[in-house]
Amino acid sequence: MVYVTGDTHGEFSRFQSSVLKGAGANDVVIVCGDFGFFWNDSKAELKARKKLENLKFTVAFVDGCHENFDMLEKYPVTEWCGGKARVIMPNLIHLMRGEIYTICGKTFFTFGGGHSQDFEYRTAENWWEREQPTRSEIMYAVENLKSHGNAVDYIITHEPPASLKDCLRVDTWQRLEVHAFFEDLTQVCSFFQWYFGKCHLNRYVPVKYYAVFDEIYPLRDTMGKAITAPLSPLNLPDDPDLPEQDADADAED
Repeated sequence: MVYVTGDTHGEFSRFQSSVLKGAGANDVVIVCGDFGFFWNDSKAELKARKKLENLKFTVAFVDGCHENFDMLEKYPVTEWCGGKARVIMPNLIHLMRGEIYTICGKTFFTFGGGHSQDFEYRTAENWWEREQPTRSEIMYAVENLKSHGNAVDYIITHEPPASLKDCLRVDTWQRLEVHAFFEDLTQVCSFFQWYFGKCHLNRYVPVKYYAVFDEIYPLRDTMGKAITAPLSPLNLPDDPDLPEQDADADAED
């Protein structure tokens, strides 16, 4: 089964939800940005990442505005479920901008990044320009979608399309190139549902948009059935050269 949730900001408790009680090796939880488990390598953060490693299910996330991109970019890019990704641990995946993955038999277009509302108060130690999607990343996404006939089952982003910002009355003054790009996708791309996390709301916007925050949503197909097929294809190397977690990380609860 595939689940979707919003920004976690480094809080492990989201993955202890009763909704995920029966989740196992064939299940994936997708986080719509601001994952937050890669920020400063503190003892608490290393401990939280060790807990992620011990989860029975896979956690996959798009980056948001509040990520340490220097840390994320240290992990090598490989192929996962048909697209490029950073496989941080066998069950922890950074979904990259403009990629299309086949997860549990369904196609997912992902595009992270955005704009920190408080960026003017941040410094070089806690703000990264790479949070903002670039023109080249957008053009790559356009071409990748074209190669798939501009049709996917699900769209996962951090930021919403421009019109959804107006509809939800969130950051209505802020307009970036990525908002316009997403607005174009609402017209040219065929998709079943679109999930985004930036607004910190749990709200359904008819007919196929979902602002997600601290709720966890099991994805269902057009017939209302849960997506339960095994992950396919994984496309992981036989012996992935994955960086090990710091030996000082405390694995105890």
